[in-house]
Amino acid sequence: MNSMTGFGRGEAASSGATVVVEMKTVNNRFLDLQVRVPREYAALEPRIHQALKGAIQRGRLEVFVRRQAHDVGRKVGVDAALAERVHAAIAEVAIRLGKKAEDVPLDVVLAQPGVVYAVEEEPLEEWALVQKALEGALAELLAMRAREGASLAKELEHHLAATMVIRDDVELLSEGLADRLQRRLEERMERLIGDRVDPSRLAQEIAVLVDRADLSEELARIRSHCAQLAETLRAAEPVGRKLDFLLQELNREANTIGSKAAEHTIAARVVELKSMLERMREQAANVE
Repeated sequence: MNSMTGFGRGEAASSGATVVVEMKTVNNRFLDLQVRVPREYAALEPRIHQALKGAIQRGRLEVFVRRQAHDVGRKVGVDAALAERVHAAIAEVAIRLGKKAEDVPLDVVLAQPGVVYAVEEEPLEEWALVQKALEGALAELLAMRAREGASLAKELEHHLAATMVIRDDVELLSEGLADRLQRRLEERMERLIGDRVDPSRLAQEIAVLVDRADLSEELARIRSHCAQLAETLRAAEPVGRKLDFLLQELNREANTIGSKAAEHTIAARVVELKSMLERMREQAANVE
């Protein structure tokens, strides 16, 4: 089980450039991949998307690629046509100022932007460099998500055990509930209407009340859902959506028991049960 939160950094270098890839993931219901690359690597963005495909199933993944060119070994190019145009323009100004065209210094022409430039490797030739940095960052990210996922699994297992304790307490408290409800109803009816109680009508009312207060089905479903949760926490594949579903079903059963609780002691334990499920839901929101 993996967490949806993580960070990774990878770096690779050659004689021409150093590439650094940083990636981080945060919670999101679905996969949301955002890639930011320098202008030189715009053509590589589809390859980056393809390389990351399938690595992350759920969460917002942000990838930042940075490139630093090295001065060592870089070739220098000259735009001769631009140099001629620059020289002609400067010479025209010089003539207007009473100077000679041949007096225009060469270094002034060469200093103009774009006349002399560094020739770097084609970005597409650096894909191997980007790929290496990408793989390093991804490995670090996945390792962090796995560590946090293992920690989350332990916390959820702890809360799951506490949930089962509360569930068993409710089952124990509900034992003999039908008899207690019957006695209370009989005593109440006798106080209100005395000897005028119709035994058959009273029996019907008791049967309806007991049926409404029966918690056996809900408790059985809670036990089943908890067993599925325990199995899910041990799974290797992404389980976030399944955890969401099971916790929703557990909360539904807890609400039903709360509405049917005929005694204060049971109602109090249901409040604790719902509080525990809410903690689990918050933690499960971080699971991939």
